[in-house]
Amino acid sequence: MTKNNIERSCVDCATTGCDHCGLEEAFSGSSGAFPAFCKTADLDPAILEEAMRLYTENEENNRITRMSAQVEYENYCKMTRVEEIAEFAKKMGFKKLGIATCVGLITEARAAASIFRSHGFEVVGFGCKVGAQRKTSVGIDAVCEEVGPNMCNPILQAKLLNAEKTDLNVVVGLCVGHDSLFYKYADALCTTLVTKDRVLGHNPVAALYQIKTYYAKLLQNDNGNAEE
Repeated sequence: MTKNNIERSCVDCATTGCDHCGLEEAFSGSSGAFPAFCKTADLDPAILEEAMRLYTENEENNRITRMSAQVEYENYCKMTRVEEIAEFAKKMGFKKLGIATCVGLITEARAAASIFRSHGFEVVGFGCKVGAQRKTSVGIDAVCEEVGPNMCNPILQAKLLNAEKTDLNVVVGLCVGHDSLFYKYADALCTTLVTKDRVLGHNPVAALYQIKTYYAKLLQNDNGNAEE
């Protein structure tokens, strides 16, 4: 722990030495690229070994890793996210893609489906309100129905796509928490095309770019005090 009882980790680093320096440099402390709290320099060897083993001994993990790296290398700053998803799916030999979408982004989901189909994929998708169940049926407070009576149903979305035996699922704008439940119950590999942010036009990183100006309010804690 350091100032204000914050345990420093990679999210507190401004050097990213691990992106261009070797492990030996990290352990030797000879490079200024690694801060004193660097997690690379303080790794549990057993955890590192286990992680690396899972890349090499698990055939699916190995193929995903290699194909992802190829997509990045071949199309760096050339392809949009939707194109990269299609390219990755091709390299993996996937045939059937599933889309789990918020009904508020059904237009975007339809556009994505059209793009994937134009690349030769079979596409099936389900909206978050599929099943048309009331929010109160699972114990959600009735006041929440003021923004719509029916619940988002990410578990049902996952179950339906599981039944379709999709090779890869693409998330389009599921709510925070609902996306978590979808990932939890989906059988197929998942990736995200759109991350919902109703305020910022589904571009949540905009708030992070302006954290010192327009969105400085985000640094206020629940007591109204500014965080470090």
